[in-house]
Amino acid sequence: MIVNNSSSSPKKQATDLQAVLSELRQLRAEVRAPLKRLLTVEEAAHYLAISPKSIRNRLGPKAAKPFPIRPVRVSGRVLFRKDDLDAFIDGLGVAE
Repeated sequence: MIVNNSSSSPKKQATDLQAVLSELRQLRAEVRAPLKRLLTVEEAAHYLAISPKSIRNRLGPKAAKPFPIRPVRVSGRVLFRKDDLDAFIDGLGVAE
């Protein structure tokens, strides 16, 4: 997304450049990161397109409606298996 429009204002060009740089950083991180099998709460939330707080609120022992995917706890960290997340997504009904 390289834009060479001399009629654009410097602010617009700076904003466009920041957007491109942000996208490049994200792509570089995705390329550098190996395929992860265990995801953090934040990563799982991003993967499921929900809020991390939605997951955390449903993980506690007193949660009224427990989160449907059991986490793995490793050294105090709460992690989710990517395969479990995929199975959960596959099990969701498709709205018609």
